[in-house]
Amino acid sequence: MSGKIVGVISIKGGVGKTTVVSNLAAALAKQGRKVLAIDANFSAPNLGIHVGVVNKENTIHEVIAGKIDASEAIYPNEAGFDIMPARLLPIRIDPLRLKRKISALKNSYDFILIDSSPNLNEEMAATMAASDELIVVSSPDFATLSCTMRAVKAAREKKVPITGLVLNRVRNKHYELTLDEIESSTEVPVVGLMPEEEKVLEALSVTTPVVVFAPRKDVSIEYQKLAAAISGGKYRDTRLWSNVRNFLFENNFSKVDVNRTVIAGKKK
Repeated sequence: MSGKIVGVISIKGGVGKTTVVSNLAAALAKQGRKVLAIDANFSAPNLGIHVGVVNKENTIHEVIAGKIDASEAIYPNEAGFDIMPARLLPIRIDPLRLKRKISALKNSYDFILIDSSPNLNEEMAATMAASDELIVVSSPDFATLSCTMRAVKAAREKKVPITGLVLNRVRNKHYELTLDEIESSTEVPVVGLMPEEEKVLEALSVTTPVVVFAPRKDVSIEYQKLAAAISGGKYRDTRLWSNVRNFLFENNFSKVDVNRTVIAGKKK
């Protein structure tokens, strides 16, 4: 086995990057993939909180510091994937050692997802250096778009391939940027369109990804579609209304679906 390391980045807090990581990991696991999620937001970690893995003695900080082997900081969780958490009260480390410390884990997992720092600093640089490809998380507003463009520029300067953008907390309001505006500004395809959904917060309150907590919600299906695409496949929505809608409008494929089909084709 030689897995893929996917870094998930954004240069703006509050866009839901960690939520994307935990739910994408859960979706990949539901599709039979062996998945590890790593919290590389070293100074302000949150990933473990999202899935109820907290206050662990062994974390990514001890791994980077050379105190333990990477395998000693890995924990399973009920969502079906493994997690390497970070310290809530972090110790001082050199983030740029991340790649060397986790590369061997590719032999044990299909996918390793890295939850990056939301700041353009050495922590994000460590994620970029360790990743085979990147997913950039944004939201459809002007303030976030400028930060997203900076993230894309930084990734290109590091010559790390960008799989696509995931737009989170989409409300479908007139004041939001359109897909065309976002793709034109970033020159990156949108491969995930996650609607604003109260169940996401409800799931977080019980430390469970919404993909597991409410699997038939639109947002959960979007995560399943994204997971399938980056695995080189396609997810079939089995909900009755979705099938009726697809029958009535079979030629009305959304732009995001087309982008995912292209991405899946490249993974085969």
